Amino acid sequence: MPFPSGKKIPRFYTLLTAERGRTLRRRAFLAAAAAGSIYIAALIALHSVVPPAGAAVGLNEPAATSPVTAAAAATVAPVSPTPEGDAPETSGTARRPGIYTLLVAGRDSVGLNTDTLMVARLDSREGTLHVVSIPRDTLVNVSWSVKKVNSIYGMLGLQGLLDGVAGLIGFPVDGYVIINNSAFREIIDCVGGIWFDVPMDMHYDDAAQGLHISLSAGYQHLTGEQCEGLVRFRQNSNGTGYADGDLGRIEVQHAFLAAAAEQLLSPGNLFSVPELVDILSENTDTDLTAGNIAFFLRELLKLDGGDVTFHTAPHDLAEIRGGSYVSLRLGEWLEMINTCLNPFTENVSEENLDVLVYDYRGFYSTRGSVPPLWSFFDYSAL
Repeated sequence: MPFPSGKKIPRFYTLLTAERGRTLRRRAFLAAAAAGSIYIAALIALHSVVPPAGAAVGLNEPAATSPVTAAAAATVAPVSPTPEGDAPETSGTARRPGIYTLLVAGRDSVGLNTDTLMVARLDSREGTLHVVSIPRDTLVNVSWSVKKVNSIYGMLGLQGLLDGVAGLIGFPVDGYVIINNSAFREIIDCVGGIWFDVPMDMHYDDAAQGLHISLSAGYQHLTGEQCEGLVRFRQNSNGTGYADGDLGRIEVQHAFLAAAAEQLLSPGNLFSVPELVDILSENTDTDLTAGNIAFFLRELLKLDGGDVTFHTAPHDLAEIRGGSYVSLRLGEWLEMINTCLNPFTENVSEENLDVLVYDYRGFYSTRGSVPPLWSFFDYSAL
């Protein structure tokens, strides 16, 4: 079934009123800010949310059309906060109780590409959190020439991105957090920086994005600007870098998330909360409500490092007309979806997916329609 109309919810800090509301807000943002980056902030926020009203209750139904063709999200009236923190009811019998999913996306500096995409599942009964990264170059069946998942947001907006991710995983997520990368440096500096073991020398300059990376390998204290360079780095200006491209970057992002959370979940950062609230509230789009936050704060406090697991979507690298793409390994991907992400009692099957695969045999689509080769951008002609 199609993804329900998206809700344009005002930033949830505005929903909290009076002293009790302000206390909830600060506690929620402390949990988010403690991870020390825009991505960490979003992941920690996951522990504090439940699905927005109208969350989907079933798998994607097979359809002739791709869910990546939806229009941008409609704006609707905000829902009322529930400061008591009661978990909202999830309708339907197909849901496994106590499980919630969230899309976490980080936008680039110009707000067009989502170079970080993570889908997370919180099991509040088992006390576990799985976070699955979807590589930015993942092949998607769209009409435009650069057929990569990170291009959907810039072409179709928020609802297009939600529908596109739903096609890849077989069902709509319960909520989303989309954060502007421009907040990255401010958050890190606000909490005093991060200690991290940089895996290699990183030297890269991109004047168009205002990105200048200059890091030496080794364990060191990093500023906000340096941390931004670390998590965005893929290769040096001379072409050297991670042998496996975006996969290497994702692995470093996962290691950074874990290290930063360990360092920054500390009482000393309480003094930074008001400033962090301002930074995040200006750079976050989400459909999470105050009531969502209040309920799942209890769940956040139950988790420790051993309860959180990071994964990367299984894939092969593919070259199409000179362009580098990521082609999902369909069988392994379905296994990961059902093990780590699926919130339903029924398994996700190939029929629920809208996945385009490319290998030595050519294209294969779970929806039966494949794009012609000429419809891809010709990088080899550059």
